[in-house]
Amino acid sequence: MAKMHLLPRKDMARLSQDEARQDIEALRREIRRHDELYYVMNRPEIADEEYDRLFETLKQLEQAFPERITPDSPTQRAGAEPRQGFPVVQHIAPMLSLDATRQAAEVRRFEARVRQALGNQVQYVLEEKFDGLSVELVYRDGVLERAATRGDGRQGEGVSESVKTIRAVPLRLHADARAVPPFLALRGEVIMPLSAFEALNRQLLEAGNEPFANPRNAAAGSLRQLDPRITAARRLDCIAYEIVAAAGQKFKTDTEALNALRAWGLRVPETIATATTTADIMQHYAHWSEERDRLAYQIDGIVIKVDDLDAREHLGATTHHPRWAMAYKFEPRREVTRVEDIVVQVGRTGVLTPVALLRPVEIGGVTVSRASLHNPMEVQRKNVRVGDLVRIQRAGDVIPEVVERLEEPGHKRQAPFAMPSQCPSCGTKVIQRGPYALCPNQAGCRAQLKRRIEHFVAPEGLNIDHLGAETVSALVDRGVVRELADLFALKVDDLLRLESFAERSARQLLEAIQNGKRVELQRFLYALGIPEVGTAAARDLADHFHRLAAVRYASRQELAEVPGIGPKMSQAIHDFFADARHQRTIDALLKMGMQILAPRVPTEQPLRGKTFVFTGALDRFARSAARKRVESLGARATSAVSHETDYVVVGKEPGQKLHAAREQGVTMLTESQFVALLREAGAAV
Repeated sequence: MAKMHLLPRKDMARLSQDEARQDIEALRREIRRHDELYYVMNRPEIADEEYDRLFETLKQLEQAFPERITPDSPTQRAGAEPRQGFPVVQHIAPMLSLDATRQAAEVRRFEARVRQALGNQVQYVLEEKFDGLSVELVYRDGVLERAATRGDGRQGEGVSESVKTIRAVPLRLHADARAVPPFLALRGEVIMPLSAFEALNRQLLEAGNEPFANPRNAAAGSLRQLDPRITAARRLDCIAYEIVAAAGQKFKTDTEALNALRAWGLRVPETIATATTTADIMQHYAHWSEERDRLAYQIDGIVIKVDDLDAREHLGATTHHPRWAMAYKFEPRREVTRVEDIVVQVGRTGVLTPVALLRPVEIGGVTVSRASLHNPMEVQRKNVRVGDLVRIQRAGDVIPEVVERLEEPGHKRQAPFAMPSQCPSCGTKVIQRGPYALCPNQAGCRAQLKRRIEHFVAPEGLNIDHLGAETVSALVDRGVVRELADLFALKVDDLLRLESFAERSARQLLEAIQNGKRVELQRFLYALGIPEVGTAAARDLADHFHRLAAVRYASRQELAEVPGIGPKMSQAIHDFFADARHQRTIDALLKMGMQILAPRVPTEQPLRGKTFVFTGALDRFARSAARKRVESLGARATSAVSHETDYVVVGKEPGQKLHAAREQGVTMLTESQFVALLREAGAAV
């Protein structure tokens, strides 16, 4: 899918309220999409530098229009949702992301703010900014009890069995040099060394499989294997960098905590240094910006952290990042090459994306032969043509992009690139929608059908193994599959006509497809490709409605009452299900025997016997959703305070129930205390 060109349309101070609202909503949609691609699906579409630019633009707009800030804005949260397939684990404490910059001026402002807040000379710890997968490890009585990925910052995927295969993670802490606490929670980064990354990609290529794009994706893909034997076969490291909790032990500084981790047998950052001035920080940054290639693993910057732990408590944190730390990121890796062609790809929603085919060039140990040009406006702005010499970059070592065209005196340039007037797949006349060129032929465009099928069978959807893009393309091109439901009518002979299938592999794929007929509601909703609905929204819809028919025929008002589903998203969902084409698609799937399963309801009811009353407006829940949540855990939700009431949950602008609770001495909970209670009860919040 093309990346939006989301620069401020003019000076922010001159934006009207309506223009600001449109820009903020567009930025939030795009950032949420990239959060899901990056954190959930391990398929980033843009470089970190471009993501940071989008995020910074949104922050500036919200600062200029603070009345537009909402609790669900990406600036108010820490991350994205965990993937399916692993148990959901609540973190001991929120795993916030770091505020990040590439600007020296921002680092100076950060350091000045810290000094002003603390009122004395500050010592900082400087570490590598690792390019891997953040994890939380929990030890009880010195033994590794569980491990979880960062997930959405509040809860992550339980990957204990996979982490246990990493030799850098001790299964039992060393107690020789320092007493081991009865309970220890720490954070670290799982990474893949460059040598292991190269060896793994060689093995994948030799086996005819797609290689990983970079060590970070390789580490994430290896750790998040349901079969830990696969993880064990790949070399991963884990570097611990922070203690979250250590029962019975008190640390004054981060340096002391890191020394304790080292004493307990955990690997800690190699290049730890301390600094007391901005000049010290800049010198350390400049050194490792030049020397990073001699490390055995990838880093993409340094982390600046206040060393004094009490000072950290004083500085506190926002909902997105701690105020006592900052990531100072390196400039992206860049190389020069030539554009050999510009082709146009058609996405699942019909968006046409120009892609530059490049003379292969190596950047940071990876050979690059194509780069996104994002959309027609971007091509025009950069004035890129076939045959041009261009500078490309892989910021954060993800999908490359063209940074700029380089002047070549005397070089005769080819004609300017023009987007096709007709879809390159189906020949339908292209229409313009904002910065996008769009093929409107959703029903008859083969390229769109291929992308829809790939989305339908993806791990977050039906999770059908062995059905890759190459097979999907062949099935569509041969006319065997003309709609989603045709997948369930495939026969062995249909697959044997394809070059890549033998009898055994054909039967394996058909078995996987038939197994995909039984799918949980939230996966099915994601698989349908409903606009605005990713894994998180699909889960919220499933938890609220429980049945496909209830979602399918819900009114806009009923959809808007779902926690996390606002008016704009509810309109998009309602319009999707009202579309006759989508109705036919769903009916055809059900006719083929698809069974849409309701969300699993916990058999345990940890709040059985408790009675809740709610008063005032809550930020995270609609009142009806909060009542349903406690009822699903066995509690009762009533409308009046009585001697039987156990808890009154107090939101903004509470009513008379607050006074009744005070008079009767009923326990009152703030919304954050209510959320903590739900988590203690085992609910995913």
